[in-house]
Amino acid sequence: MCKIRLYVMALTMMIVSGKTIAGGLLTNTNTNIAFNRNFARDGVIAIDGVYSNPAGVAFLSNGFHLSLNIQNVYQTRTIESGITVPSLQGTPFEHPFMLNGGEAVKTFKGNASAPILPSVQAALNYDKWGFQAGFSLVGGGGKCTFDHGLGSFERTISLIPALLYQTNQTYQAKYGIDLGLASNNPGYSVNSYIKGQQYIFGFQFGTTYKVNEHIAVYGGFRFNYIYNKYTGNITDISANIGGNNEKLYDYFGNKVTEAQTAAAAYAATAAGTSDPTTKAQLEAASALYGQAAQTFEATKNNFQDKYLDCTQNGWGITPIVGFDYKAGKLNIGTRLEFTNHLNIENDTKRDDTGLFRDGVNTPSDIPGIFTVGAQYEVLPTLRVMGGYHYFFDKNAKMADNKQKKLSSNTQEFLAGVEWDITKDLLVSAGGQRTQYGLGNGEYLNDMSFVTSSYSFGFGAKFRIAKNASVNIAYFFTSYEHFNKEYDGAVSLAGQEIPVHNTDRFTRTNKVLGAGVDIDF
Repeated sequence: MCKIRLYVMALTMMIVSGKTIAGGLLTNTNTNIAFNRNFARDGVIAIDGVYSNPAGVAFLSNGFHLSLNIQNVYQTRTIESGITVPSLQGTPFEHPFMLNGGEAVKTFKGNASAPILPSVQAALNYDKWGFQAGFSLVGGGGKCTFDHGLGSFERTISLIPALLYQTNQTYQAKYGIDLGLASNNPGYSVNSYIKGQQYIFGFQFGTTYKVNEHIAVYGGFRFNYIYNKYTGNITDISANIGGNNEKLYDYFGNKVTEAQTAAAAYAATAAGTSDPTTKAQLEAASALYGQAAQTFEATKNNFQDKYLDCTQNGWGITPIVGFDYKAGKLNIGTRLEFTNHLNIENDTKRDDTGLFRDGVNTPSDIPGIFTVGAQYEVLPTLRVMGGYHYFFDKNAKMADNKQKKLSSNTQEFLAGVEWDITKDLLVSAGGQRTQYGLGNGEYLNDMSFVTSSYSFGFGAKFRIAKNASVNIAYFFTSYEHFNKEYDGAVSLAGQEIPVHNTDRFTRTNKVLGAGVDIDF
């Protein structure tokens, strides 16, 4: 009876679950095709300034101005994850990911796409006053799918073969009993899947006032509505036991049946026994097998298929102010978006992880932004631009105060050039450097990460009518790799086993878009 109890207690240490929060430091500034072909729009006077330089829009001609845009976005997110168990050096269990038919470092790749990413900017100007409205996805905007899960899901599962082996060794050493858990070909397998969708819909409204021919100011706000949805599963957790690949939920289910059958048999025999001593022994054996059945049942449930279906919603308002100074060939624009403090609430249909309780609110602030930019007319047909963005990420509260793990706020440096080839054709190009304050990487995890990057874009603007133009553009982002190494511990057969984890993060981003600007 003792060996059953100890065996099951060891196996109940393995709890398989994963937290599937996505998001973090990522604000969409590509709200217009004009930005995609030239990122430095913060000091430009144009209709796309409804987002990038709202005060400068006051210097457009009187009348109604409209910009309609559609973008196609494709991204990948790649994490190369590893786990090492130093105490098992020289054994097959030192690099657990290798037991799933792979390498010591396993690659997890997610594909994200947004086939149609729309945005609209509109402005109505009078002599001194102007009124603006805009719509765009100021955060998120796509779906990301990891068809084979994530390293954080699989690390715990990868230790199951070591757990089975160690339990078997313990019994051989203490009791001379081979439980049949060891294997000459230790291994495991699991089916894992996660899909996340994130959208921050921004509806912006504001007013400009042209103080004089050189100065304009802006005041407005953006109503933000957040919609996130996460679905995923971890199924068919299996391991090689005694030379056979066993689905662990079914394997321990059979152990439950065996223990229940034994308990019933001892109870039936005890009922037909008149000798008090023998009867007591049989009843004790029945009780122990009954306990074993309950413990096996608990162990089995740890390996049960797990599913997640959670939607998150929230809303808030971002106040915005802007200022523009125009003097001859030079224009300077600046804007300040205040941090939007808000919570998102879980609407959970199913959560077998126990981490997404229905109705729970989580801080998910949208960080404030300060921008400044300038445009200078080198020639009547040639303009150069520059800009700077500063994001107040460390003031934006996140779940578990995750923002405190950042070493500094995000900064972006932008430059661009525009050339009027003819009065009906304009070409432009630009670049952007984004620097995140990631520190030692403690902020990052495989469910939510960014890395510093360089972006490059180019495109053209065609006049198709006296009052209408078409913009087309393409840009891509080259992300840096970020290496993160950290130590941890896993409870294994009653012991805290130190492990060493590694993650190498990177992404790709490609955007193609087209839009039309119309003046009425």
